[in-house]
Amino acid sequence: MADIFPASSEKDSIRIFESDFLEFFTHIHPAVIVVIWLPVGLYFLLSAIASVQVGVPVAAVPLGLLIGIFLWSFIEYTLHRFLFHFTPRNPTQERLAFLFHGVHHLRPQDKTRLVMPPIVSVPLALLFYGLMHLVVVSLLGTPGWLDPIFAGFVFGYLTYDLTHYATHHFPMRAPVLRYLKRYHMMHHYKTPDARFGVSSPLWDIVFGTKPD
Repeated sequence: MADIFPASSEKDSIRIFESDFLEFFTHIHPAVIVVIWLPVGLYFLLSAIASVQVGVPVAAVPLGLLIGIFLWSFIEYTLHRFLFHFTPRNPTQERLAFLFHGVHHLRPQDKTRLVMPPIVSVPLALLFYGLMHLVVVSLLGTPGWLDPIFAGFVFGYLTYDLTHYATHHFPMRAPVLRYLKRYHMMHHYKTPDARFGVSSPLWDIVFGTKPD
């Protein structure tokens, strides 16, 4: 992996806020997202399983989970490509781009800036849950599918963030994991405007951002 991942990569953090209070929220240990989001995912999964006893089809649980994971994979790609890598057009946008993702590309080995801070992920989760409720419950009239879909969405997010951390700090010697590590390192060090998928190259293939 040395051809892609230089041994001299910087690991020290860059301070991005003068305020100690604000700076604190930019440093997140990966265990924090597990403590927060694993119980959330399990809650919605267990709620989905319990709902089978009150008339929801059994198939809704596994299929809903798969739909949620699939939806997350698309959101992962979309956020990374169009939000984290948007092209700034003025100094304010340059500052935002650096806060969103530029600091990660400048210090890719910074261990406390590899997972999404809860101050960002919680509002996003509420937003996406609201959108899912609107579509699944209000528009489609299938409330029994909401819980398993959101559970899959949360598990998909957890997989993404933990995979991202692992690609930067674990050997990942199994063939599939090694491929994902190499794929993401190539995004950092060879093709920063391509290979936006972290947990999967699926949408890079669909949208043509996976170089030959």
